[in-house]
Amino acid sequence: MIHTIELNFQDLQQAIAAFLIETHKGLVLIETGPHSTLPHLVQGIRNCGFQPEDVKHVLLSHIHLDHAGAAWYFADAGAQVYVHPVGLPHLIGPERLMFSATRIYGDDMDRLWGEMRPIAPEQLIGVDDEQICSIGQYQFTALHTPGHAIHHVAWQFEDFLFTGDVAGVKIDRGPVMPPCPPPDIDISDWLDSIQRIRDINPQALFLTHFGRIDTISQHLDELTECLDNWSRWIKKHYLEGDSMDDMLALFQEFVGNQLAAKGLNNQQIAVYEAANPSWMSVYGLVRYWKKQLPQ
Repeated sequence: MIHTIELNFQDLQQAIAAFLIETHKGLVLIETGPHSTLPHLVQGIRNCGFQPEDVKHVLLSHIHLDHAGAAWYFADAGAQVYVHPVGLPHLIGPERLMFSATRIYGDDMDRLWGEMRPIAPEQLIGVDDEQICSIGQYQFTALHTPGHAIHHVAWQFEDFLFTGDVAGVKIDRGPVMPPCPPPDIDISDWLDSIQRIRDINPQALFLTHFGRIDTISQHLDELTECLDNWSRWIKKHYLEGDSMDDMLALFQEFVGNQLAAKGLNNQQIAVYEAANPSWMSVYGLVRYWKKQLPQ
């Protein structure tokens, strides 16, 4: 049984999820959310009938703070943490990751993300592409799925796929949108990863932002269309020489209008912005096009 745990990020519903699976070798936790939501995660584990110390294995999609920020808490309690090899050194020494985040979020760091402490190397397992991790009676397969991040892993469990950010963000009945933060968005890699998900043909996707998706083909079609739409928008304005400040304001308005056109109210739009801040995608996609276009 897969338990979906609501993390109540910024006191909002359906912004960030974690997932819990019981095995004969302890609980498997897929994603931890940020340290700032740890009290909600701990309570969610207890609401499922377990204790946080029952978590013996933590599977991360990638090391961004909204997905991995609380992993150290479970590692300190003895859990093994599974992560892409490229992301692993940043969990041993998170100083660079936290420094970069602090430059962006400043005084909001504690409120949004909390702490990220080092994880002892012996608690970390770097997973290769298609590596099968046997835990208790189950197998979890690590699928390297770059595009959102070079160190991104989607986790296959039976006929289900836990997709982190590579399958986008979809809140309730809202549209599918791609999170495109810096530093290593790659559209070509992302499209390849979307095709890989299609080829696997899972029964359902489980999105960190947020929850179970059963209409997979339609979902991935929407994601591909929006990724192309956003990428072309940023490319056009970048080539026209718009300033970063102008692009930030215009793109936030552009995305807000897209959400409103789908019938979302201000509260629902706020959840999308918490789960996938549109201004971050400006920085990520501008960086992408700077690398792609001749200077």
